[in-house]
Amino acid sequence: MTPDLECQSLTKRFGETLAVDEVSFDVARGSFFSILGPSGCGKTTIMRMIAGFLEPTSGDILIRGKSVLDTPPNKRPVNMVFQHLALFPMMNIADNIGYGLRRAGMGKADIARKVEEALDRIGLPGIGHRKVDELSGGQKQRVAIARCMVLEPDVLLLDEPLGALDLKLRERMKVELKSLQAAFDTTFVYITHDQSEALVMSDRIAVMNEGRFEQVGTGQDLYYRPSTAFVAGFVGDTNRWFGRIERVEGDMLEMRTESGMTLRGERHGRALSTGDRAEIFVRPEAIRIAHSAEELEHFDNRISGRVTSLLFNGADSRILVDAAGSDEVAVNLPQSGEFAGLARGAPVHIGWSGAQGNCFASPEA
Repeated sequence: MTPDLECQSLTKRFGETLAVDEVSFDVARGSFFSILGPSGCGKTTIMRMIAGFLEPTSGDILIRGKSVLDTPPNKRPVNMVFQHLALFPMMNIADNIGYGLRRAGMGKADIARKVEEALDRIGLPGIGHRKVDELSGGQKQRVAIARCMVLEPDVLLLDEPLGALDLKLRERMKVELKSLQAAFDTTFVYITHDQSEALVMSDRIAVMNEGRFEQVGTGQDLYYRPSTAFVAGFVGDTNRWFGRIERVEGDMLEMRTESGMTLRGERHGRALSTGDRAEIFVRPEAIRIAHSAEELEHFDNRISGRVTSLLFNGADSRILVDAAGSDEVAVNLPQSGEFAGLARGAPVHIGWSGAQGNCFASPEA
């Protein structure tokens, strides 16, 4: 099946600044695709080129197999939801949702029917008569999406639409957005700097850095099998050590850290040799904690230390361990509560498998 969206060698320059550098990707019909990256990486520039608000310096944009480079923004089969929702406060909800349909010349009866259908789909039936300022933040978000969806775009673009919401509402809207995407069966292209948003909602994610895609894959791919050091450090919480390679055994490497520890991890990315600068990333949940070193004998990496902090946050609770008197290591606590009685300064032992360490050539090499 032809993808709903294809970007081919998309490039954008602003004078001497290369904002987007030869980016290519496609988005399957009916899927949720996110572009994740820090501020200034170029993700909004890509979105604005797809919408037609910016002209690419080079490359092509195809929607359902047809180039739209010569198509003005108001004629493209896309619509866009912005962070600031731009609902019309002087109009009621029905008039906000039906605004685009009226501009397209649709009859009143058909508009009313489509608006009611949209309200049903977003879970807000019967509120068409209400004013915008009577709605909660989450309800406004759903109305903004409905206003776009009644126009039946092939692709809906969402530019950090949850950024202005408070934390609890943002968490709830992650689930609601995914449900809305399934309800409308429309292709969503979503940009965000929030890794949690991308991981929760997306079928596929592109991690962007300095104008280029570092990796494109599922959330599981990015989290467990990062292909670059940037992805390993940007997606999810992680422990990170710098050092030099002391031994190479196939894809398993042994690294001497700057603080003097010897750690083992698996190579990712380009080949590494003895003496090369490298870095190892280890997820806090991959590390096990024990009262005695003997309990961790089966792990490649074993360190003794003392508890420096206890960070209780329910299921995400963790401790920080001063490892070997030099590095602070984050360790997720088991939900069993076995170590709930630990106190600052308590001696502990931590360990993890070499296969859980992602080792990359250091950018300083």
